[in-house]
Amino acid sequence: GNEVVLIAEDDAGVRSYMKETLVTHGYSVLEAENGQDAIDRYNESVHLVILDSVMPKKNGIEAYDTIKKVNPHAKTLFMSGYTRDVVLEKGVEEGKFEFVSKLILPDELLRRVRDILDK
Repeated sequence: GNEVVLIAEDDAGVRSYMKETLVTHGYSVLEAENGQDAIDRYNESVHLVILDSVMPKKNGIEAYDTIKKVNPHAKTLFMSGYTRDVVLEKGVEEGKFEFVSKLILPDELLRRVRDILDK
């Protein structure tokens, strides 16, 4: 790909792993350490936002809600290392959003990103 992806993930190791995977395959990556940082870094050049569901300073769904006000067509992929019940409690409704569990394998991450971007 050649699109811009914004990764919002509070775990620096996970964020780095995802960035390296995407950059190696041609994507440009912006990084955010928390939900508020994702909102602050989001701009019209971003093609996809990957949001951790549970983060400080605004969780994934709170960041999503704000970004959707700026761009109602923003493409988003939620992820979490928490159990399904915690994710649902944070507002990520099953079947309503694109979602992956951490840690996702590189090939699966690339496939999901491409699928969402191509929709």
